[in-house]
Amino acid sequence: MSSKSPVHSNNYPDSYYYATANALHEAPQLTEHIKVDVCVVGGGFSGINTAIELAQKGFSVALLEAKRIGWGASGRNGGELIRGIGHNVDQFRDEIGHDGVNAIHEMGFEAVQIVRDRVKTHNIDCNLKMGYCDLAIKPRHMEELSADYEQMLAQGRGEGFKLLQQRDVGEVIGSSVYSGALVDMNSGHLHPLNLALGEAQVARSLGVQIFEYSAATKIVKGDKPQVITDKGVVDCQYVVLAGNAYIGHKLDSYVGGKVLPAGSYLLATEPLTQAQCDAIIPQNMAFADLRIDLDYFHLSQDNRLLFGGLCTYSGKDPKNIEAALRPNLEKVFPQLKGVRIDYQWGGMIGIGANRLPQLGRLPDCPNILYAQAYAGHGVNATHMSAKLIAEALTAQAERFDIFAKIPHMTFPGGPTFRSPMLAAGMLYHRFKDLF
Repeated sequence: MSSKSPVHSNNYPDSYYYATANALHEAPQLTEHIKVDVCVVGGGFSGINTAIELAQKGFSVALLEAKRIGWGASGRNGGELIRGIGHNVDQFRDEIGHDGVNAIHEMGFEAVQIVRDRVKTHNIDCNLKMGYCDLAIKPRHMEELSADYEQMLAQGRGEGFKLLQQRDVGEVIGSSVYSGALVDMNSGHLHPLNLALGEAQVARSLGVQIFEYSAATKIVKGDKPQVITDKGVVDCQYVVLAGNAYIGHKLDSYVGGKVLPAGSYLLATEPLTQAQCDAIIPQNMAFADLRIDLDYFHLSQDNRLLFGGLCTYSGKDPKNIEAALRPNLEKVFPQLKGVRIDYQWGGMIGIGANRLPQLGRLPDCPNILYAQAYAGHGVNATHMSAKLIAEALTAQAERFDIFAKIPHMTFPGGPTFRSPMLAAGMLYHRFKDLF
């Protein structure tokens, strides 16, 4: 079964994840006027986990999802659970200080553990496997990996990490493309849609009211905000905007203007033989290289190669995802040349100008909070953001405020001009990546 392009509707896109999803619980549409402590807008990882964290602290919560739980990036991403939050956090030292930078580095490890604990505690069936590698293609990449490794050793965090030179890369991957690797057994991969569905069930068990097909169309700001949908209204004390790339400029221009939807795409091959799997990925790890236009990949539970990349900033999907991605796959694994592709899909991730997750409060209404712009590393960062929002609403905002202090550029020109501007900027970074 193969999809020629991403599906954009209230139904889930025709992806490998949808085809292998656990029981899909269809939530009702909001058709009445309700009152809760917190209204969460967005049914992806950020929204679901914010609802869980708040419900565990005694808040009553309603979650509004425009389409289906996990419909966006949360249910169709690369499924890689990787340590770290943001890119080049040291660049924000002037805003948050040495302690702030260190705190974000520590949260990058904590974020992975939050996911692991949630899966274990609630027995969520999402095929979580530990083991991940950063891959070097250029000498500069190897220098970065070596520096990263040395820093972790100096911080006493070296357990589970191993730096591989080119001669040893074959231990983990059957490809001649790479000049080195950093093994991280504390990161891994999973089935993201099944994680989202499992976490939604956890939220329901805690009393969270989940509504699908219930897009927020308007927010009435004030001491007691209202969130309005086509057929219902939510009165609340706090609102959390967690729509990320799908939040929309019209719902709130301040939040919508700081995040750009960018496309990312994946293929799933036919099931491979065990011999093929052992030849390409002998230790069942997940991988990503260090380029701006990176490739990322791992094996599924049923021995398919899930291969992604091709991040686009134009706002346009490729006419044929397989035709665009297959050359990348066959360059990395020429031994799979001609392999049948059973699924192809894509979707929008949220990216900010500085590629750091955005957490904050609306300047004109501080009881409306937001979390977005994970730049392709949302599986762990969303869970951390959810915890920080819950801390902020229980008078423990120190860590939330670290992120809130960092300025984020509003893309000028509104939705029409944001994509071309960032596309031009990324062309510059791609050019630098050649050297």
